[in-house]
Amino acid sequence: MTAASRGIRRHGVLRALSSMFIAVTMCVSVASAAHTEPKPTAKELRKELAQLQKQSETMITEYYMGRVELQKVQKVEKVARGNLRRAQQDFEHAAAEIRLLAAEQYRTGGIGAASTLVGDADPTAMLNRLALTQQILNEQDAKLQAFTKVRDAHRRAQTSAEKRTVELRASLKELDAQKDRAEKLIDRIKDKIDLLYPTPGARSADGTWVPQLPSGPDNITSRMRLVRLLIAQRFGPQFGIGCYRADGGVQGGGEHPLGRACDFMLSRGGAMPSAAETQRGNEIAAWAIKNAQRLGIMYIIFRQRIWHVRTGAWKTMSNRGGTTANHYDHPHISVY
Repeated sequence: MTAASRGIRRHGVLRALSSMFIAVTMCVSVASAAHTEPKPTAKELRKELAQLQKQSETMITEYYMGRVELQKVQKVEKVARGNLRRAQQDFEHAAAEIRLLAAEQYRTGGIGAASTLVGDADPTAMLNRLALTQQILNEQDAKLQAFTKVRDAHRRAQTSAEKRTVELRASLKELDAQKDRAEKLIDRIKDKIDLLYPTPGARSADGTWVPQLPSGPDNITSRMRLVRLLIAQRFGPQFGIGCYRADGGVQGGGEHPLGRACDFMLSRGGAMPSAAETQRGNEIAAWAIKNAQRLGIMYIIFRQRIWHVRTGAWKTMSNRGGTTANHYDHPHISVY
């Protein structure tokens, strides 16, 4: 596939993403009662989201293929630079040798030879010396021409690699920007899906959420159940989600025995999560903060820090002595 066709394809993908998002946004926007179409269901929006994600994944694949190609071209460019430097050194060395031989020929075969002939020196020996010198000069000249060809070939290779590097960097920059825009569109669609779920429970006159009792076989409140559902849909359960614990476990309970807390695990067996999983934990925590007021989230604990809805800021916690106890391997979310 040529760079031009890839560019046309990427622009087509982005236009399709934009058109799809505009269509979905129009579907879920609130218009006048007389003209409003029925709101799409979560199932319908998830279908639209799946199409957006598929197109976005195509862009991401092209982006990483472009990065691999760029790395290969940069390697070629580096090799070409080294080859050109060596070819130039060989060329300069051969040129220096020819200059020395030419000077020697001039000294012994030019004026020196004429004076020797006048002095009745052996002309055969002198001609033999001149012939040998000329042969050496011819050989060096041929070598010099060969070095010139090699040097010029390496120079063309380096120029070509540099040009391709510039093209690839520009293409990757454009594709990266398109990928970012596509990801933002996807996030906005996910937000629309979140908003389709009303938060269970009631608020007090002052706007605070009224606490709920746990229910169902999972022994958690309907409000906690919704938070768990939305996080699982958006970020994946990956290593599991733990909510109700009768005794509270090693962390002393808190809202777990009340059915108002869940742990979203990022690793197994108390191991420190990978960088990618830690980032996923950061994203879960950021999402919970963003939706705290709407979903009745009371506080979040992650990486030995606690965020409370009343303060709206992270505070460092005391060391509890372990990866799990300090919440490095999972964000903990509690609701009212």
